[in-house]
Amino acid sequence: MPSVDDVLEQVGEFGWFQKQAFLNLCLTSVAFAPIYVGIVFLGFTPDHRCRSPGVAELSQRCGWSLAEELNYTVPGLGPAGQAFPRQCRRYEVDWNQSTLGCEDPLAGLAANSSHLPLGPCQYGWVYDTPGSSIVTEFNLVCEAAWKVDLFQSCVNVGFFVGSMGIGYIADRYVWSEALPLGHYPHQCRLGRPDGSWMAGYTLITEFVGLGYRKTVAILYQTAFSVGLVLLSGLAYAVPHWRSLQLSVSLPIFLLLLCYWFVPESPRWLLSQKRNTQAIKIMDRIAQKNGKLPPADLKMLSLEEEVVTERLSPSFLDLFRTQNLRKYTFILMYLWFTSSVLYQGLIMHVGATGGSLYLDFLYSALVEFPAAFVILLIIDRFGRLYLLAGSNLLAGAACFFMIFISHDLHWLSIVAACVGRMGITIVFQMVCLVSAELYPTFIRNLGVMVCSSLCDLGGVVAPFLVFRLTEVWRGLPLVLFAALGLVAGGMSLLLPETKGVALPETIEEVERLGRKAKPRDNMIYLQVKMPEPAGL
Repeated sequence: MPSVDDVLEQVGEFGWFQKQAFLNLCLTSVAFAPIYVGIVFLGFTPDHRCRSPGVAELSQRCGWSLAEELNYTVPGLGPAGQAFPRQCRRYEVDWNQSTLGCEDPLAGLAANSSHLPLGPCQYGWVYDTPGSSIVTEFNLVCEAAWKVDLFQSCVNVGFFVGSMGIGYIADRYVWSEALPLGHYPHQCRLGRPDGSWMAGYTLITEFVGLGYRKTVAILYQTAFSVGLVLLSGLAYAVPHWRSLQLSVSLPIFLLLLCYWFVPESPRWLLSQKRNTQAIKIMDRIAQKNGKLPPADLKMLSLEEEVVTERLSPSFLDLFRTQNLRKYTFILMYLWFTSSVLYQGLIMHVGATGGSLYLDFLYSALVEFPAAFVILLIIDRFGRLYLLAGSNLLAGAACFFMIFISHDLHWLSIVAACVGRMGITIVFQMVCLVSAELYPTFIRNLGVMVCSSLCDLGGVVAPFLVFRLTEVWRGLPLVLFAALGLVAGGMSLLLPETKGVALPETIEEVERLGRKAKPRDNMIYLQVKMPEPAGL
């Protein structure tokens, strides 16, 4: 009986059908990027100071420049070099009194301005930005700054809660319906668009042949990088957060059309004993690719073991055997650290000064050479060494950034870009390895459960970056470095999946742990028997 891989070799491993499906799914990847990291611009905190009644009028009457106004009216450095919380405190001065002069207006009130009493920003804040963000509209600064972290964390909590549902639906009921389900509820920030992103990732790797699997997987994630580049330009052109949020959310509705253009996975249908539908889709693939379906297509099926296993796909299947348990726990940790380092580096760049738009663009652009590096060396070194080395690179870059002076902002950006490239490679590799280590009947559930730890990483990342930065600027980097270095070592405990067909059964997954030869790489010898004499 032919397998899906056998049929794909005859009807086309990456023909017109797969290219059309791949393009549709890439649109999902592009659209998801602004949703995933949009908080960088939506929750941007510009330079700000307390609003003091009368300061604007005094500044206009005296003809002060902005620098002079800040020098005269905003708390600065104290006599011992200790910085007052100038963004959260104001001089307790009545700036409307007529006795204030234009030359050092505070001179008549105290011998030294550092001796003047300070009070809270009871009249609000003034923000130095031409646009707006949720921070400027709702005054989420000073004592309320933690609410910005909570906002992003709530988004990732929604991703996490939705991940279990989307993964279960995709593996137990209908594959392609997981795509629109993951997008639709996002408008209320309650759904999981990355659930549909992961469903699309797993789906496209099951549609193509073995020789194209890594290429489409990497390019699918490169489409995510395209979304990041577009986001930096869009955020610059649309500086007001409500308009920006609307601009990145509306395209999600168009992706509901994917339901009619992307069919079910034949592998998944076979694992659910829906052989007739799987055969129809394989026949459709052959027609789209201009190929004749094989004569034995109607005998298409998976191994019998899959048929018995598919009846009860559940969360417990991910821990059924010793090797599956080990792989699941390691992948969970890798997904968690990947998210913390990926989002953490993006947020850390935004929190440490410089041009937000340019710094974000630079760090997004390094994701493209990351994809090139993977395509160039993955066949030579395999998955594991590339995964481990990239984790170590990201961790080392974070460790190096600790010792960079604040004045050398350009060097900090270079190191952050190196770390960003390393963790981008990790993200792409952990996606690929996750899809290659689970059998078909629980593949999407396994990838969803492991990737849900990515959402937990997104929950804690804002607090790690912004709250720890208040303690010490380098403290988040210390944590990032430790997480990355540990992840590099743990990656080597996974089996190599280079050149291995997607496992259909748990037994095939167990063979990976025993370093057995992959079934598609085994050499079969055909021996021609001599014909009987006289015939």
